[in-house]
Amino acid sequence: MIRVRPTRATDLEHLDAIERSSATLFRTIPDLAWLADDRTAGPEAHTHAVEQGLSWVAMDEGDQPAGFLIAAVEDDADLHILELAVGADHQGRGVGRALMQMARHEAEARALKALTLTTFRSVAWNAPFYARLGYEELAAEMAPFYLREALAAQAEHGLTDRVAMRLSL
Repeated sequence: MIRVRPTRATDLEHLDAIERSSATLFRTIPDLAWLADDRTAGPEAHTHAVEQGLSWVAMDEGDQPAGFLIAAVEDDADLHILELAVGADHQGRGVGRALMQMARHEAEARALKALTLTTFRSVAWNAPFYARLGYEELAAEMAPFYLREALAAQAEHGLTDRVAMRLSL
């Protein structure tokens, strides 16, 4: 059973390890294997998200963090998913879906218009996963400025095949 709750300060010490574990799946894609050793969101991003009430953690059966999601409100209209990570031992069990559902509930509670994210277009557990949740790909020219800016920064970091996606509420 997956239980999702707001992230607490005591959870922060576990999030980097979850993100690193989650990224090990990229080792199965030669062109993206380097992501398994790349930087993580970092403590500042997590602390800021917790302070804003925009961080959630999924707890496993042993009441240990299995995954997390951090977000930010953009343009006073969208809840933007900054990072979704599920530990390798918990992938494929609905943890990511439960975290995304919590983000949707939060966006609705805040009367926001949409949820957004950027992800890899052709990685099976990225864009196709979000498409199954109802997210639609945005053409670059239709994306809000903050998404175009995020995609540009990701491209500068060597991340290609990226796409912006949106779920209207």
